[in-house]
Amino acid sequence: MNKKFLSALIATSVFAVGCANNEGDSSASENTNDDTEITTNLEGVPESLNDDIKVAVIRNLPSDDHTTQFLDGARSEGESFGFEVDTYISDGDDARFQDLVSQAINSDYDGMIISHGKESYSYNMLEPARDRDIEVVTFDTVAERDGETLEGVTSTAQNDALLAEYSLEEAIHFSENDVPNIIKITVGGIVPLDNRDVVYKQYEEEGKINTLQEIGPQNMQSVISDITSATNSILSTYGEGEIDIIWAAWDELAKGAYNAIKENGRHDVDLVSIDVSNQDINFMTEENSTWLSTAAVDPHLIGVMNMRLLAMKLAGEETPDTYELEPHIIRQEDLDSDTVMNSLNEVIDGWGESEDFNQDWMNILRENN
Repeated sequence: MNKKFLSALIATSVFAVGCANNEGDSSASENTNDDTEITTNLEGVPESLNDDIKVAVIRNLPSDDHTTQFLDGARSEGESFGFEVDTYISDGDDARFQDLVSQAINSDYDGMIISHGKESYSYNMLEPARDRDIEVVTFDTVAERDGETLEGVTSTAQNDALLAEYSLEEAIHFSENDVPNIIKITVGGIVPLDNRDVVYKQYEEEGKINTLQEIGPQNMQSVISDITSATNSILSTYGEGEIDIIWAAWDELAKGAYNAIKENGRHDVDLVSIDVSNQDINFMTEENSTWLSTAAVDPHLIGVMNMRLLAMKLAGEETPDTYELEPHIIRQEDLDSDTVMNSLNEVIDGWGESEDFNQDWMNILRENN
């Protein structure tokens, strides 16, 4: 990484997730494995991968558990191929995010994985990368302008329609009423949550659910505390039995709601959500927990799949324009007291597994790095 780029990162106090942050270490905002060296001239490996490959993974969300696992998945898969992988987060700050991407484009990266860019700026933000032949894979990012997508970019996402459908069917399943009374928690302007909201509104229009009230955080840097406070206020205005379900479109929102339910002793209010983390599992398995279900894709696998697609682009191989990862339902009753993210595959069939885009030459690289 050139010194100009590194200095700018340090000046804006951007930290790489999962990287040792030692005082006085000028490389604290990088995530470099010094032992990672690509093996050259391996038989069966695309020629373009016989050079050193550098990849930047840049995410526009806070440093929550989901983000950490996503970045770990991308990093571990990339390093298994012998790539040097640097990871960065912008804490939901769009200006900082765009600056990070711009600096990466002007550095010496061969490829980029971009997560959670807004539709209003992502095409213009990423166009210079493609102009410089930097390969790009995006997650939950719409790089589109005037109805045209950015050529050469693969856009990945969780199947948000299914995530919403699965979670709302869970809300109906756990409700004692045919039409559950729901407190809805979401955030507008975030692509995956907006996609989930489309399905939510369909359920409303079809009379399958009844929304009592909708809330969201005031500040993306204080999501959990904002939602805890808002849910506390709501619980004080509704009596026992008046709320069937709190539905959270994102598990960070659900954590705030769970805190409020617990603080108020409202064991009559159930909680269903989308996405999962170790902390979510801990909350779901606590005594008297009413967090009954979540619909989710393994965030580590999301990072892995994005890196495989990027590796194929770097190898000059054809990749799809779009790719969606299929979700699973995780119920409280499925979980053991010692269940963690890394062992969910023991209780949820197919969790964290996919052979999609796993090329033979990737196995050769793994065996030699």
